[in-house]
Amino acid sequence: MSVKRIKKDDEVIVIAGKDNGKTGKVISVNEATQRALVDNINMRKKTIRKSQQFPEGKIMDVPAPIHLSNIMLYDPKTKKGARIRRVREDGKSVRVSVKTGHRFE
Repeated sequence: MSVKRIKKDDEVIVIAGKDNGKTGKVISVNEATQRALVDNINMRKKTIRKSQQFPEGKIMDVPAPIHLSNIMLYDPKTKKGARIRRVREDGKSVRVSVKTGHRFE
């Protein structure tokens, strides 16, 4: 994927899967596997071994990667997912919502 559709710190909405309709902030994007880590989305249980930090051990909830095809940029004007278009402004490519014209910086 040469042009990034979703970037780190974007607000996204889940459009498929068990977390359908939830919104969250992108923590990281892996272009090679086309997956993104989204805060509080696709949570999994992770067992932590005993250590000095966790003397009893612990079971933690951690976000698992979600495929990019299952998330869309969140448009605050429509409060829904937004399809985007690339527009050249002052020599830079800017992501713009197709429906509302909202600019994603």
